[in-house]
Amino acid sequence: MKRPKLKKASKRMTCHKRYKIQKKVREHHRKLRKEAKKRGRKKPRKDPGVPNSAPFKEALLREAELRKQRLEELKQQQKLDRQKEQEKKRKLEANPGVMPSNLEPVKEEFGQCKAKKTKSIKQSPKKLYCQELKKVIEASDVLLEVLDARDPLGCRCPQVEEAIVQDGQKKLVLVLNKSDLVPKENLENWLNYLKKELPTVVFKASTKLKDKGKMIKVRKKAAPLKSEVCVGKEGLRKLLGSFQETYSRAIQVGVIGFPNVGKSSVINSLKQEQICNVGVSMGLTRSVQVVPVDKQITVLDSPSVIVSPANSATALALRSPASIEAVKAVEAASAILSQADTRQVVLRFTVPDFKNSLEFFTSLAQRRGLQRKGGGPNVEGAAKLLWSEWTGASLGYYCHPPTSWTPPPHFSEGIIADMNRGCNLEELEKNNARSIQAIRGPRLASSVLFRSSGLTNGIIEETNIAEALPEKERKHEQQDCKDIGCSGESSAEGAASSDESLAEEAWEVLPGESQAVEQSAQSHVLDEMAEEEDDAYNFSTDYV
Repeated sequence: MKRPKLKKASKRMTCHKRYKIQKKVREHHRKLRKEAKKRGRKKPRKDPGVPNSAPFKEALLREAELRKQRLEELKQQQKLDRQKEQEKKRKLEANPGVMPSNLEPVKEEFGQCKAKKTKSIKQSPKKLYCQELKKVIEASDVLLEVLDARDPLGCRCPQVEEAIVQDGQKKLVLVLNKSDLVPKENLENWLNYLKKELPTVVFKASTKLKDKGKMIKVRKKAAPLKSEVCVGKEGLRKLLGSFQETYSRAIQVGVIGFPNVGKSSVINSLKQEQICNVGVSMGLTRSVQVVPVDKQITVLDSPSVIVSPANSATALALRSPASIEAVKAVEAASAILSQADTRQVVLRFTVPDFKNSLEFFTSLAQRRGLQRKGGGPNVEGAAKLLWSEWTGASLGYYCHPPTSWTPPPHFSEGIIADMNRGCNLEELEKNNARSIQAIRGPRLASSVLFRSSGLTNGIIEETNIAEALPEKERKHEQQDCKDIGCSGESSAEGAASSDESLAEEAWEVLPGESQAVEQSAQSHVLDEMAEEEDDAYNFSTDYV
């Protein structure tokens, strides 16, 4: 019989083995120290505090102290609340029979807390945009209204301009951005039209800038790319400098405009580094951002102007960011397509002639290889592609300025004279002429002609936004009703009525644009038919 082990195996080892392990450990530590020395030692940065030369030092220190006190008070309050909850739980565990009476106040407290949180969190983003925009207008001495050179009239907001003019002390300047996407002749015509009202600067923002804080090693000097060159920066800086001299103090310059006109890109170009966040998607800027250009000029970046639902379908399609608006891609793209020159669109996208928007989207989907499940053409994907290209900064199209100039109702001769006061117009004209020569715009034949829908109405006041909300709430209620188990027929009727009301509200059209609406509605119906009869072959469609 084998003798059982009563004790654990000994951990003792020979001295040779122990010394060998110790030596290996020492070598490893030496190696780590050597690598750390090569990398360089990163000491934690000390808080330098507020310098004595800084203005309002005492006020800043007081604010910091108050903030600390508030945080401490909040922590204490949270600690007390936790202790109370724990006591209540203990009591409930000790007396399980008295459960309902004690639970009711706890539930009420939690309900109140949740309600407060939802109220603070679920504030409409449109209202927040309006609040931030009003802050920028109030704080600025000079305001730059950035316009897309492809449709300058459609990027102007009469409500915002009227709010600036009413103040009487502020200056308004028009900046024609993306001027490299329109033919030179068209750009000159628009400049001659707009400078009759306000000082206008021809600008082309640089899209490839160094990110702040990142060091890029340049081995060889190469010629700058087309997108890297900024045009019109010197002219704009000189104009702002002349306004600063008239104010004889440091000025704040607010940058305003509709989404995707290039507000943040203009600021980055003035600063010559990527400070503001830019991208293809609309409505990236959601709050005020302060950017000091130099000691005398500070620029304020603002969120986009909210589009009024009373505008035409084309204006809503071009100026509505998908982040805060429920944009239907097929309807939006159909509205844009109805205002563009058909022959030039066919040549630009290399598709066969089309009778309606559905036929165009089908051809475009086949041309670009956009397919949905089952092998059919992805019509919605093609519509999204057109919409993103039209609102982005890659497609070149242009609009003709109005034949006769009539001043808007909120502009009088006196106001126009006040806006031009303190501005060297001759120097501005020379700078604009130099900018137009420097820009390499597309040829007239290769661009797409677009019919502008005129001035785009915007919303500044938060009270005007609340009017558009009940329709959405009613739609949500109908969806909830459907989920709970309402009758199928009634829910279908409710959804149809809500869709119709939303379409009327969001895509309301001026009398002259009734054809665009008919086309978009027809395309929507045809799209539904195509989905139902997916397997059927359409002999009338030209497949490429």
